[in-house]
Amino acid sequence: MELLIEEVVVERELSDYEIERNKPMPTLIHGIVQANIGFELKTAYRQKYLIASEVTLDTLPKGSTPDLIVLPNQIVNLSGEVPAKYQTPPLATIEIQSASQSLDEMVNKSLVYFEFGVKSCWIVQPRIKAIIVFSGPDEYKFFHHDDILKDSTLDIELDLQKIF
Repeated sequence: MELLIEEVVVERELSDYEIERNKPMPTLIHGIVQANIGFELKTAYRQKYLIASEVTLDTLPKGSTPDLIVLPNQIVNLSGEVPAKYQTPPLATIEIQSASQSLDEMVNKSLVYFEFGVKSCWIVQPRIKAIIVFSGPDEYKFFHHDDILKDSTLDIELDLQKIF
């Protein structure tokens, strides 16, 4: 008797969010981790850095939208006009990996950010409670569980227990 296995591929239509940002729609876990990182950064580094979420950067070829960016602290005119794509490289980008994204995809995103002029790229992996901090395309440190994340490029330290 021969067993036939047929692979079923279910194609779904991408949402406007996924098309516009070129990444999966965030889940509750993604949202919690993103909020925790933003909160911890703002609490500890409010005087030094400006933290913003979902800012589309003018990267090649068509722009990209990291989950969080870190900018030098500055006064922002909240009633002023801003371009649709932010043209100045932030100091850091923070991307939270979803279940549908591979590590290769995430690392490739960091390469785009480094080409744009970003100094530090974080890849957050909620499933294993880890953050990889890239200080260059081939330079990184891996932090997980109860480690203290240390980004020497930006002189940032975060307790991962407060993130996950």
